[in-house]
Amino acid sequence: MSSTTSHVKYHASRAADSKPLEYLARGGFVGYGIIHLLFAWIALQVAFGGSGKESDQSGALQEIARHSYGKTLLVIIAVGLAAMAVWQAFLAIVGESGEQNRAALAERVLSGVRAALYVYLGWLAVKVVKGANASMGDNYESKSSGLMQSSGGRWLIGLIGVAVIGAGIGIFLYGLTRKFTEHLNTQQMPAGTRQPIIRLGMAGYMAKGVAYAVAGVLFVVAAVTYDPDKARGLDAALKTLAGHPWGVWLLALIAAGIAAFGVYCLAQAKYRKI
Repeated sequence: MSSTTSHVKYHASRAADSKPLEYLARGGFVGYGIIHLLFAWIALQVAFGGSGKESDQSGALQEIARHSYGKTLLVIIAVGLAAMAVWQAFLAIVGESGEQNRAALAERVLSGVRAALYVYLGWLAVKVVKGANASMGDNYESKSSGLMQSSGGRWLIGLIGVAVIGAGIGIFLYGLTRKFTEHLNTQQMPAGTRQPIIRLGMAGYMAKGVAYAVAGVLFVVAAVTYDPDKARGLDAALKTLAGHPWGVWLLALIAAGIAAFGVYCLAQAKYRKI
């Protein structure tokens, strides 16, 4: 390893251990939890009320903005998400402590993906505060429509769909196998709350995995049928489920799982290893 690389990793490691960054990141988990709780509420409205709201994280941010305290809360959430992004970016650079094997390398890649996700959500929160259109679904649909003008673009959308299906399956298994517990200070949890928190995490990750897998399938369908309306991510996935009698109940279960994930995020604010 070159001295320059070692120097960068040393300073990144020092920065990752910053107490102010830790407190901001823990606050970010609270904001992330609030987003998912509102996301779940919107998904439930879509299931039984035919709501036209954006049924994804951007819809949750827009829901927050509708309240008098909304913009202030969105700014706080954006700061917390930015801190979470910085923290995960540092982990992508230096990795977590322990043996640096293939699993550790995969975890660093995931940290990079999480950092990008938190940056994106924070950027959406800022857009909502400014009053700009912050629809994730509209953004996906617009880009998909442009790509569909060429056969190569349709292939790309199809490949993105396959990748999203794979990510959904991975998230589902991540929850099913309780892999997420490796990042929790479970020994600090009171005995009576340890298993409930783990079950909330399992339900949350598995529900999100199903939702992403359905979204991925719709991306593939969009590529095959030239229909960019289906390439709207989670918004299209959940509204498609709501259009079928059996889908309504599956969507209700997904909404419950996303709510569970929101509560789990609140627990992570205290028990996540940072």
